[in-house]
Amino acid sequence: MALILADRILETASAPGTGTVTLLGAVTGYQSFASAIGNTNTTYYTIADQSGSNWECGLGTVTTGSPNTLARTTVLASSNSGSLVNFASGTQNVFVTYPAEKSVYLNASGNVSALGTFSFQYTASAEL
Repeated sequence: MALILADRILETASAPGTGTVTLLGAVTGYQSFASAIGNTNTTYYTIADQSGSNWECGLGTVTTGSPNTLARTTVLASSNSGSLVNFASGTQNVFVTYPAEKSVYLNASGNVSALGTFSFQYTASAEL
């Protein structure tokens, strides 16, 4: 199981509740999770109502089969205070994303920057 990121992945889903998302196929011009991410691999995802009022970003696991699914393993942020969103009705868009809290990027000076916090420990040797 590997973490895979890929471009232009967008599928629809219909009312998955708070459980595993049944993927209904790629939107025209986009790739599917099954073809771009692959079976048992993980990816960062966003699922959102097409109206935009409910949304969730997280880490999920793709399973290929009949149907293809996306298990919502870890929620990173959501319109439900960071918890799973209950998509009870309507159609949702599901796509691969690169969450801000997981990003590393080049700043305006060309230096690598990371959002969030990290720790670094340096131990100097007494040997000369």
